[in-house]
Amino acid sequence: MTKTVPGCSPETNLQVYDAPHVVSYYASLNYLTPCERLLFDCYIKPGSDILDLGVGGGRTTAYLAGRSSHYVGADYAPAMVQACQAKFPTLPFKVADGADLSAFREESFDAVVFAFNGIDFVLPSAARRACLGHICRILKPGGVLIFSSHNPRAILVWRGWNRERLEGMAHKFSGRFALLYPGLVAALTGARAGLALGQSLWSSLLRFFRRIPSRTFWRGEGNLADTAHGGLLTHYWIPERAIDEVTGLHFRIERIAGNEYPRMHCEYATDWYYYVFAKRG
Repeated sequence: MTKTVPGCSPETNLQVYDAPHVVSYYASLNYLTPCERLLFDCYIKPGSDILDLGVGGGRTTAYLAGRSSHYVGADYAPAMVQACQAKFPTLPFKVADGADLSAFREESFDAVVFAFNGIDFVLPSAARRACLGHICRILKPGGVLIFSSHNPRAILVWRGWNRERLEGMAHKFSGRFALLYPGLVAALTGARAGLALGQSLWSSLLRFFRRIPSRTFWRGEGNLADTAHGGLLTHYWIPERAIDEVTGLHFRIERIAGNEYPRMHCEYATDWYYYVFAKRG
């Protein structure tokens, strides 16, 4: 059952993702995270038939289409699909809700990718289970499902900084006085580290008081209000819960990694996990 979160619902989620400024933001993204690149390269064979589910503004399209013999992007927000079609006019995109993938034939894909924690917005729980069932149906035996999903127990936040930018500032300020450069780097690094520590402590406290009282934190699964884009109803689950649900639908777990890859993941600091499942053949 989907727990009601004030001001958030599956319907308002769709309105958010169809909003022009949100579509413009996602359409501007064109990167892969280090973990995504690793998993795509390791588990998606070149020449695969790929369904890019929850494609958003096409962030993963260029890379996945380059590895495929047949690529399809799908999203439940019509404005996102229009943005993708404008960016990649030669590729096929469809408006499709994750809970209803009946438009796709049985055993027609080698890989289904649901990136950017998109599966967390397939709500309520019955819709998510329907989505996983459809994915199992349209995957070929041995085909892979790669997705990421939020961790409800992530309460520790670290705000980092760009060291190269900091060094560039030191170089600019030192100018022709090269002897000043090491001291400036040290001073700026100390100041930025102190600021990052303060920001991290404040963000961690806010998240601690927001999540610790919730049943979602203690149960390891449930819905919370994500503050992104003004508020989104979002499903969270710990790896044990995710693996238990997905392996119950004719999948086997292949790999799990945290968003901080290549560093080790941590139950209380990993914001989201990446999962690779294979359809039992």
